[in-house]
Amino acid sequence: MPRYIIDEIALTRNLEILASVRERAGVKILLAQKAFSCFELYPLVAKYLDGATASGLFEARLAHEEMPGKENHVFAPAFRAEDMPELLGIVNHIVFNSPRQVEKFGEMARAAGVSVGLRVNPEVSVATTPAYDPCRPGSRLGVTRGGMDAAWGGSQFTATDDSDAINCVPPVADAQERVSPVTDAQERVPPIDGLHFHCLCEQRVEELRQVLAGFEAKFGDLLPQMKWVNFGGGHHITRADYDVDGLVALLLDFRHRYPYLTVYLEPGEAVALNAGTLEATVLEIQPPGADGISNAILDVSAACHMPDVLEMPYTPRVSGASPLSGPAALSGASPLSVASRLSSEGTLRPEGPHGAAGALSSAGTLRPEGPLNNLYRFGGPTCLAGDVIGTYSFPRPLAEGDRVVFEDMAIYSMVKNNTFNGMPLPSIAVRRMDGTVETLKAFGYADFKGRLG
Repeated sequence: MPRYIIDEIALTRNLEILASVRERAGVKILLAQKAFSCFELYPLVAKYLDGATASGLFEARLAHEEMPGKENHVFAPAFRAEDMPELLGIVNHIVFNSPRQVEKFGEMARAAGVSVGLRVNPEVSVATTPAYDPCRPGSRLGVTRGGMDAAWGGSQFTATDDSDAINCVPPVADAQERVSPVTDAQERVPPIDGLHFHCLCEQRVEELRQVLAGFEAKFGDLLPQMKWVNFGGGHHITRADYDVDGLVALLLDFRHRYPYLTVYLEPGEAVALNAGTLEATVLEIQPPGADGISNAILDVSAACHMPDVLEMPYTPRVSGASPLSGPAALSGASPLSVASRLSSEGTLRPEGPHGAAGALSSAGTLRPEGPLNNLYRFGGPTCLAGDVIGTYSFPRPLAEGDRVVFEDMAIYSMVKNNTFNGMPLPSIAVRRMDGTVETLKAFGYADFKGRLG
């Protein structure tokens, strides 16, 4: 049976990098559970980070139960009224997506002692995949400055009392005084403690710098009335080529200019990046087609067990193999012509942001380990014709029963998998510090049936 294996050593290494950023820059870092929710490892995460952030009631409950005593934040595009009493009893921060949501639930949240935030849209698109770009035209995520002014009459936020500030950072030398001008128009604006923006997707300091400049240009005049700012997620901090020192410098500069603000980051992928694998087995190998590529049917499915392969799309890395880009490999062209189109230097470029994760060459390319032979198009066992994972070149022929290891599968795969076609879910295991592998959860027929009635 297939299984996900989380590597405790690799996870700890990522957490140590994040903890160093947290300490050097004087910021707070939260686990975004939407990317990694293996709660058996939350005690380890809690040793290094400040808490977790949720996308709704269930994730908030998970953080409350499995990371007790840590900060618990929640954001959703819209909240259900019936969820609010329970939700407000377990979170510290709640971020609303629109002025309307603030008007509906803000007073209730503040009465419960929960810090209230608003997600804003700086209108700076840096994400390379439209589906993952919260700032694309027509986005439903976050309010623009124009939308905020239209909803609240163009006024600024009501100033709030500093005495109940939550988790404020220590003041920086020569701190500027908070200026809180109040006008008659402000009296009808619900008080807000913080602003949240999330614009990145597996990106670097350079993109964050662009977004931050846009955020300050649009919303900087409101910051003197705030207690905190959340920079969201998408920061690929633990990637081998990420400029950690540059991030620390950028954060320190922001804190120096706004010393009264607590700064949050909430990476998800960076926590478990390259910290897990998905082990599969070759069930059947079909004869090579006219393109010279053999279809290899595995016991794992892109559609069921690694849906980002189809949604992003991208071609995941496989241990000991060289990936060819998915769409090119599916085009029917010969393997050699596919390779020659990919790069004049003979390098094979990953097909999406996921493919760029990890310790790649300085040029961000994946180099083949040998001649382009032993080509296999990996497909899942479902009835979906497009359930194709990617095409790979191996140094030796594969055989039925061989194990195939997909890399960087601790993030998103486990939280997004499904049982389409009645596919069994892979078990979840952890490789401990001493090298032993412990199965945390195994799934069977009851898990499939139990979801349906």
